[in-house]
Amino acid sequence: MQCQTVLPGTECTFWGKKGCNFADGSCQIIVDDCEGCERIVEGTIGRVCNAYPAPVKKWTGGLCNFATHVKVEIKTEETRVNPLKASKKASGGGKKK
Repeated sequence: MQCQTVLPGTECTFWGKKGCNFADGSCQIIVDDCEGCERIVEGTIGRVCNAYPAPVKKWTGGLCNFATHVKVEIKTEETRVNPLKASKKASGGGKKK
């Protein structure tokens, strides 16, 4: 349904027949960690997130999973593989039955 309070006219998953179904009854303004995110929109109460109504709750666990401005660096560890053992494993040889 469409929001009629904070972001009038936009689709909102928290808006129902009885109004806003979110626990606090309305979206909350963004926190400092949200600055630079592409999901920030201007609402009637100020700058809000268009993906989640309570940005402060998303940042309490560390990193907001909706954040578009923060890149997560995944560390991979390169391991040495014995080519002889790898070829045996790939061919299915050496299995005990």
